[in-house]
Amino acid sequence: RSRFLKSNIAGIFDKKNSDCHALHGSRWPTPVLRVKYSKNLWNMGIFYKFAFMDDKADQTRFTDPSGKWTEIEHLPEWDEKYYHIYTAKKFGKWVMMKTLRPEFRDDPAMMAMIEKEFEVRYNLASPNIIMINDFDDVPGVGKAIITDDVYGDSLAKLIENREVDESVLIKVNTNLVDALDYIQQNHIAHHPITPKTVIFTENVRNLKVIDVGFDQLDHISQKDAETDIMAFGSILQQTLDALPQEVAQRHARCRKVAKDAMAGRYADVQELKMALNNRKASRLGIFIALFIIIMIVVLAWLTSIVRPD
Repeated sequence: RSRFLKSNIAGIFDKKNSDCHALHGSRWPTPVLRVKYSKNLWNMGIFYKFAFMDDKADQTRFTDPSGKWTEIEHLPEWDEKYYHIYTAKKFGKWVMMKTLRPEFRDDPAMMAMIEKEFEVRYNLASPNIIMINDFDDVPGVGKAIITDDVYGDSLAKLIENREVDESVLIKVNTNLVDALDYIQQNHIAHHPITPKTVIFTENVRNLKVIDVGFDQLDHISQKDAETDIMAFGSILQQTLDALPQEVAQRHARCRKVAKDAMAGRYADVQELKMALNNRKASRLGIFIALFIIIMIVVLAWLTSIVRPD
């Protein structure tokens, strides 16, 4: 499966010839590609036969003579400030790779930075955070952090394309909050979580947070915890705004939580979870207190029954 062929490409088609001038796609760095389509499928609007004609396009794909690495492709849409992101197969299994941009690869400080990120993230184990598997030297790519395959669509892309539905909202309210809780419990210093770093994997649509962690601290400050929650509030608000109106109307409580989160009204993730579940800390405290009182009364009564005369 070539992941390039799964990308979204805006094309300008000319029926007078067999060339298609396709504009820059969401996963390919070359501004213009020249490809051929099968003329007999033109009227059906289906284009199955693509032949790459642009030499620059091929430069983003690499081969490994040993056969360990295959189908190595650059994913420009996923790139980060200091890193390029690639997808590839390692011994036939899809993985993703994070490597320093070419202009930083000879900088010892930058190499130390990516090595530190690998060390911090290697032991993280959350079902909602991308997993780190290895730190390897990849032909044509260089030293790279190897991660599980989380190829899919970012929440930012789903929002832009108006593809957000109720299942996406539910996963933001549960899986993303759980990921945030895990990050804070493990004192992970990280870049702000945004819709671009929240990925919904292809096919099964699992939520995964990427670009998580560049250092592990002894503790995180209250300010850092509140900043995370405010960022979540912004993500939740953007998700709600992208929902169909009839669906969004059913989630007035979520809209209030988003507003309160962005205003910094939740001290920690536990308060945020209770708000999303429509519970208040005071109610929970009352329930616990009543339970303790009832247990004391029951124990006292049982003691009085078995007490000898």
